[in-house]
Amino acid sequence: MLRRVSPLSKLISAAKPSLLNQVACGLNFLEAFSTDALKPAEAGIMPKARTPTINFVLGGPGVGKGTRIAETFGFTHLSVGDLLRKEISSNTEYGAMILETITKGKIVASEVTVNLLKTAIESSETDRFLIDGFPRSEENRVAYEQIIGIEPEVVLFFDCDEEEMVKRILHRNQGRVDDNLDTTKERLRVFEAYTLPVIRYYSQKGKLHKINAIGTEDEIFERVRPIFST
Repeated sequence: MLRRVSPLSKLISAAKPSLLNQVACGLNFLEAFSTDALKPAEAGIMPKARTPTINFVLGGPGVGKGTRIAETFGFTHLSVGDLLRKEISSNTEYGAMILETITKGKIVASEVTVNLLKTAIESSETDRFLIDGFPRSEENRVAYEQIIGIEPEVVLFFDCDEEEMVKRILHRNQGRVDDNLDTTKERLRVFEAYTLPVIRYYSQKGKLHKINAIGTEDEIFERVRPIFST
């Protein structure tokens, strides 16, 4: 039986900073991207008339996050999970590597994720983005700052307890390979170990807005509305 825990926000102050030494995987995948993109000196590389507006949305697995927000306030919604699953569906060797990683509930190599985001931003005709499910670790955050280099304006954190997250995942019936109890438990462990330090980082910078994610979709959305209506 799953133990009932306090909302994850209470763990933030106690969470230990994650090590920025996750094992690099898929070296051939990284070589497929331009090596120039990995130079920190070229951060802020978006070839647009003006620098894009970036907002991050964070929350544990199973916490519905950014689609409605993006539609209401005119953001282009980029889901890291969707980008990774799209790469998997391409049936390339890189997709196979990503599939193996997320099936185990682990975090995909940061350079892979950030370069997928970079490509999506550069290819978009808009310049206002809501990036869902990112950054998931301090390593993600550092890679983002080096490769893309655009400071987020807002970081939303949808706070929900573990028991509720598990219930939502196991009842959403989306046919995802990682929607099973064992993988969900691992994803929760990874979230606590790796994402909570990111949440603490943006909280210290004054960027974080914590949202109570318990309630109906409408109730939760109304808690978000004031943040983007000002």
